Amino acid sequence: MPSTQPTKLRNIHRLPLAWNALLHVIAGAFAAACVFPFLFVVLISFTDESTLAQFGYRIFPEKWSLHAYSYIFKTGDQLFHSYGITLFVTVAGTAITVIMTTLYAYALSRKSFAYRKFFTFLAFFTMLFGGGLVPTYIITAQLLHLKDTIWALILPMALNAYNIVILRTFFQTMIPDPIIESGKIDGAGELRILFNLVLPLALPGLATIALFSTLGYWNDWFNALLYIDSNRLVPLQSLLMRIETSMQFIIQNSAMLNSGQSKEMLRSLPQETSRMAMVVLATGPIVLAYPFFQRYFVEGLTIGAVKD
Repeated sequence: MPSTQPTKLRNIHRLPLAWNALLHVIAGAFAAACVFPFLFVVLISFTDESTLAQFGYRIFPEKWSLHAYSYIFKTGDQLFHSYGITLFVTVAGTAITVIMTTLYAYALSRKSFAYRKFFTFLAFFTMLFGGGLVPTYIITAQLLHLKDTIWALILPMALNAYNIVILRTFFQTMIPDPIIESGKIDGAGELRILFNLVLPLALPGLATIALFSTLGYWNDWFNALLYIDSNRLVPLQSLLMRIETSMQFIIQNSAMLNSGQSKEMLRSLPQETSRMAMVVLATGPIVLAYPFFQRYFVEGLTIGAVKD
């Protein structure tokens, strides 16, 4: 009678492969479901407005058009200039935020810091109580004289108590004490310990703070609404909001347009497709930040310093 042992072993080895394939299919379907809405928005932005009104939203439009993008790009150099302002504010603001948050959080994580409780309470208090919009505006515009300057888009968001608490907790729980003690034995000061020993191990925490800051600066439009009057300092999100507001004003006051030329212009106005095009223009570049930060997440998690 032939032995069934080899057959059972083959079936046992095939079972993990089948589960692995099933999990890959599930993960792929979930990833596709997450990416599809953005791809659908991109397709709608390239759809002809009249076709969209007639046939509705479709994955494969009846007629393609660039009218939505041409309408937005009628702003000329202003759009590219606003892109440049947003890129500078995002990069500079993220760098300043990470540096200030790291120094503050590392000081709070050190038990030897004499004023640790005071500065911990100072950061925590701002999470519970805020001064409000009017005092913030007075300090930024009148006391610091930042109104209508590029720093008005950067400094009000540079230091966040929530980020400080996150990074302080990361330093306390994820950085082994022998690392800091070894630096002290070698005669290193606090700054050298921080930059040479602590920060290489803190990449996951730093990448998290940097990602939060990047998204906050890129999507910010409220500070521009409060402090920016000059067109040369208008960021991308604020410019797109102005375009949307102008379009809504034209649509809502369409009854006042009596001439045939004005009515024709109103009919050709890309209402829905231009909104989708704005989403693409505002979201597309920031999507590139995710792979960059993901790389540092992985690198930070794989770095080890204490060996058994």
